[in-house]
Amino acid sequence: MNLTLFDLDETLLPLDSDHAWGEFVIRLGWVDEQAFRRRNDEFFAQYKAGALDIHAYVAFATEPLRERGPAAAAAAHAQFMREVVEPALRPQALALVREHQQRGDAVALVTATNDFVTAPIARSLGIDTLIAVRLERGPGGTITGRIAGTPSYREGKVIRVGEWLAESGRGWGDFERISVYSDSPNDLPLLERASDPVATNPSPALEAVARERGWRILRLFEE
Repeated sequence: MNLTLFDLDETLLPLDSDHAWGEFVIRLGWVDEQAFRRRNDEFFAQYKAGALDIHAYVAFATEPLRERGPAAAAAAHAQFMREVVEPALRPQALALVREHQQRGDAVALVTATNDFVTAPIARSLGIDTLIAVRLERGPGGTITGRIAGTPSYREGKVIRVGEWLAESGRGWGDFERISVYSDSPNDLPLLERASDPVATNPSPALEAVARERGWRILRLFEE
């Protein structure tokens, strides 16, 4: 069996779902527009620079959800899927996922975005296994603002994939081929574990690394 791991944002989606959720919360009127956008953009810039304090970001990004509770959060996310995510789903991304599934690969979506935002997106992509930042939840499913376990960010993606494999009695060495698709240099630790790393819609920094190392470059959303 082969293993295929997909990043989500700017890889299978032509947007960043974490940042887009922040913009959507602004549109809902749940936050002060100027202050929230400034902080949201600051965190996004830190992420792209590989310097994100993911614990601080999750505390910030989940505050509007914590103020409103699970029912309002679920309704808002359903609207987010309809208005933002589903129009951004591209047939070429879905076809790439299906190609690996039809080959019989073990397929997982591995993202630094939290599981509240990404679980419905994984379902829309038809990917059963989601490895995302796990939000700690309290009584009644309330979000606490903290992360449960190792965040799937940078080296944490390698740790979390290893944990997932171990749960089913497998390890990295059990696969003939390992494909990793990502746009971001934040995913270099995961890409370096792959026999087939694919710089997908790569940022300039990742594209430079891919060219230096002879990795495949895939521009998934070019017409």
